[in-house]
Amino acid sequence: MKMNTAASIGSSKRRLSSRGLGSAFREQKARLYIIRRCVVMLLCWHD
Repeated sequence: MKMNTAASIGSSKRRLSSRGLGSAFREQKARLYIIRRCVVMLLCWHD
């Protein structure tokens, strides 16, 4: 069941539409923001 879900997610990511690309870009931007915040927090934690 998990593999089936992963396959459906992969197939949905392959669709090229303006809305899909926009949401994927927003998701990637949010992910990078969260990772950046975590890195800054870790660096500040050691100081």
